[in-house]
Amino acid sequence: MSWSEVSSWLGFADDSMHWIVRVFLIVFVTLVANYLCHKVTARIARQLAKTRNLWDDTLLDAGAKPLGVFIWLIGLSWAAEVAQRETGAVVFEAVDIIRAIGVIVLIIWFLIRFVRGAEEILVSPDKMKQPMDKTTMSAISKLLRASIIITGVLVIMQTLGYSVSGVLAFGGIGGIAVGFAAKDLLANFFGGLMIYLDRPFSVGDWIRSPDKNIEGTVEQIGWRLTCIRTFDKRPLYVPNSTFTTISVENPSRMTHRRIYETIGVRYDDFKQVPVIVEQVKAMLAEHDEIDETQTMIVNFNAFAASSLDFFIYTFTKTTNWIKYHEVKQDVLIKVMDIIQQNGAEVAFPTQTVHLPDQLKVLKEAESLQDRRE
Repeated sequence: MSWSEVSSWLGFADDSMHWIVRVFLIVFVTLVANYLCHKVTARIARQLAKTRNLWDDTLLDAGAKPLGVFIWLIGLSWAAEVAQRETGAVVFEAVDIIRAIGVIVLIIWFLIRFVRGAEEILVSPDKMKQPMDKTTMSAISKLLRASIIITGVLVIMQTLGYSVSGVLAFGGIGGIAVGFAAKDLLANFFGGLMIYLDRPFSVGDWIRSPDKNIEGTVEQIGWRLTCIRTFDKRPLYVPNSTFTTISVENPSRMTHRRIYETIGVRYDDFKQVPVIVEQVKAMLAEHDEIDETQTMIVNFNAFAASSLDFFIYTFTKTTNWIKYHEVKQDVLIKVMDIIQQNGAEVAFPTQTVHLPDQLKVLKEAESLQDRRE
C-alpha cells in the first residue's frame, strides 16, 4: 500500500497533504516503540533483580528514562524532517542541531544517574561488605557530576559553533575577576575541600567547637555549607570557611568515656576511708563495663571543709552516651553501698560553732531557769 492509498483511506485526497499522514505514522510508531521499550526494560529489570550483581541493575535504572526520551527525540526529529522537506518552514531547519544537543544532554543525564546510583551502592552496608565513607563518596560523586556537566556544556558549545579554546581563554581571564568578587564563596569552597581531604568529621558525627557555639550531628557537607542538626533538633548551617579558623572537637571518635567524680565522707569516718578506697578500687577492677587497660585511680584526695574527699578516675568501655550514664549510675550506686557497708556516711555541708566556757555556763543557767519556771 502506497502513501497515496493510505492518505486516501484516511480522508486526505490531496497529494500535498500526504506528509501529514507520514508524520502521524512516525509519531504513532514512536509511541509504540517507547511503550515496547518500557515493557522490555521492566522485564529485564525483574530478571536482573534476581542476580547478585548490583551494577547491572544500576546501569539499567540509569539508562531507562534517558532511553525513553531518546526514542521520542529520534521520532519527533524524524517527523520534523519530513515536515521540513514538504513545507520548507524555517523553524524546522534547526532539527539537526536540536537532535545533536538532545543526544548530548541525554548522555549527560544517563552518566549523572549512573554516578548517583553507584554512590548509593558504595556507601550502603546492605549492598557492600566494606562500604566506603559517605563523606568521601559524596565528594567524589560531586566532582564527577561537575566534570560531566562541564564537559557536556563544552561539547554543546562546540556543536553550536563556538570555539572551545576561546571560551576557555575567556574563562581564565574572567576567573580572576570572579575570584575577587566571590572570594567568600571560594573560601567556602576550599573550606569544604579541606573537610573532604582532612576529614576532621564525617556525615553522622557528633561535633562541637570550643571556639564557637556549635554542637550537634553532621547531616550534610556541601561545597558551601555544612548542615549540623543541634540537640534541640534545629538545623544549623555553618559556612565551610568557618572550619578553617576554629577548633573542632569530634566526640564521635572517642575511644572511651571518662568517669571523674569526687566523693566526700564525714570526718567521723576517717578510719574507714582506707578500706572504702580499696573496696571501691576492687569494685571498679571487677566491673564488666570498666576498661582496666586505661588509667584507673581511686585515692583519698583532700581534707575538704565538711568532708574527707576521695576521687574516682576511670574509663568506660562504651562510648554511647546513654549507656555511659547507665554505667556511671551503676558505679555510683555501688560506691554508696560500699560506704554504708563500712558504717560510714556521705558528708554534706555542716558547721560547728565553738562557744567560750563562760558563755556555756550562762546558757546552761538560762536553760535551768527556764525549766524551773
